[in-house]
Amino acid sequence: MKPGHSSVTDIEIIEDFSSTARCDEGFLRVRRLRCRNRRADGSSSSVYRVDVVDRPRLDAVAVLVFRRGASGAPGASDAPGAPGSIEVLTRMNLRPAAFFRKDNRGAMTVPDPAAGYLRVEEIVAGLLEPEDKGEEGLKRRAAEEVREEAGYAVKPEDIQLLGGSFFLAPGILSEKVFPAAVDVTGLEPVDPEGDGTPLEEGTQLHWRPLAEVLEACRRGDIPDAKTEVALTRLLARQA
Repeated sequence: MKPGHSSVTDIEIIEDFSSTARCDEGFLRVRRLRCRNRRADGSSSSVYRVDVVDRPRLDAVAVLVFRRGASGAPGASDAPGAPGSIEVLTRMNLRPAAFFRKDNRGAMTVPDPAAGYLRVEEIVAGLLEPEDKGEEGLKRRAAEEVREEAGYAVKPEDIQLLGGSFFLAPGILSEKVFPAAVDVTGLEPVDPEGDGTPLEEGTQLHWRPLAEVLEACRRGDIPDAKTEVALTRLLARQA
């Protein structure tokens, strides 16, 4: 937990100005389009509506911070680098969008857990800046996010890119996520500085065995797709 903050127990809505806000302003921008499909034979489909959600900066990097042989957990392999000996770092972050699902329980096919989602457990991640171009830019941004969110001073050349980028919700979101990993075995962290926003109040860091975190993803206890993708890709690389 970040020093100086008690644990957050609720998020209060001060104003809902959805009905008066323009869809092309704010952190997220909604493009409301009328489209039609153009076919190879020259014909077209009927006109239909499409909503596209963009950020001013479209893409993000997600970094799986891990260490080897740290926990001595029961059943862990003694072989350096064996999957059972790897621990991964997760963050418990305030996530208002997930939290406010509780206001739409009638639209849920399967009810959410009774406690809801005030916080979501996930790996280090951050938006790519306009200057973060190519593989070099990805690694530089990943190293910066690890320092800011996890407190580990790593170099861009320490970052491993875990294959191609992916969409989280391609039906509505234009954002792509670039998965990466970094081994911090033997490094000593400092207190993460964070970004100073209220969304980072009470952020909690946890080290857990990789297999335990992956199982939590598959049960739905960690409902974050980028975390599961990064875990499985790191496992594939270790194998």
